[in-house]
Amino acid sequence: MSQISMHAFSAPTFARMLRNLSAMLAKAEAHAKAKNFDPAVLLNDRLAPDMFTLTRQVQIATDHAKGAMARLAGKQPEVIPDTDTTIADLQARIAKVIAIVESITPAQLEGADKREISIKIPNQELKFSGIDYLNGWALPNFYFHMTMAYAILRHNGVELGKRDFLMS
Repeated sequence: MSQISMHAFSAPTFARMLRNLSAMLAKAEAHAKAKNFDPAVLLNDRLAPDMFTLTRQVQIATDHAKGAMARLAGKQPEVIPDTDTTIADLQARIAKVIAIVESITPAQLEGADKREISIKIPNQELKFSGIDYLNGWALPNFYFHMTMAYAILRHNGVELGKRDFLMS
């Protein structure tokens, strides 16, 4: 039975999807320019009053990507302050996170499937094996926030389709 590495299941997926997110934000900026409105309108929008804004969705998606790669490599995730206020800021954040993701080598993730991962959330600490963390926490959360960013942009008339979300 062949075994596929944790790196193969994580780094390429995070990097590809973050590039797609960057491309979607570029389309959003072009849309705002073409329709003659401030792109900040998009950044501050949300689908429901109790949901995070587009900016926060992007921040959380990038946090899950960099956090997953660092934790699986047995490292502390780099802290990136949530001070983004423009599409350019978010693009810089995405580029930085892609660089972090791509800096983790397959060798650094050897044995990561069995590595204990601990996540602190409000009032709780979650513990996973590496494989359960990647499959049951990091990737689902990453895709959730990617999807919310896509949906906010679509809701605001940015011409995006499934291809924009999945293909790079």
